Amino acid sequence: MKLEKVIAITGKPGLFQIISQSKSGVIVESLTDKKRFPVNSLHNVSTLNDIAIYTYETEVPLKAVFLSIFEKEEGKESIDPKSSKNELLSYFSEVLPGYDEERVYPSNIKKLLSWYNVLVQSDFDFSTIKAELEEEASEE
Repeated sequence: MKLEKVIAITGKPGLFQIISQSKSGVIVESLTDKKRFPVNSLHNVSTLNDIAIYTYETEVPLKAVFLSIFEKEEGKESIDPKSSKNELLSYFSEVLPGYDEERVYPSNIKKLLSWYNVLVQSDFDFSTIKAELEEEASEE
């Protein structure tokens, strides 16, 4: 599974993997309960690979933040996304120092941590992210 194939659907909890394309959209499978269903153009869909987090200097790709959490937690799940606001902000400042505190809300951090935990539970291979980031860095 690659991050380009993992999506979030507005209004639906969790993450989904794109399985195949149909005439009217795509077929996705939930990473948590493995149920499949069609997603059409009426759904608002975001590919995790296309999401970035604001910092004061630039935008950091979500995959780089996931890799940072993965390395900090040594492959295990992160703190509970339902932790207190202060715990979330403190944890996130360790993971991504210099994030824009005015544009990244605690609700964003909760969602990001819950997505990360879903990926860990689904045995996502984070080494693919590391390889992608190294390849992108070498191209610059």
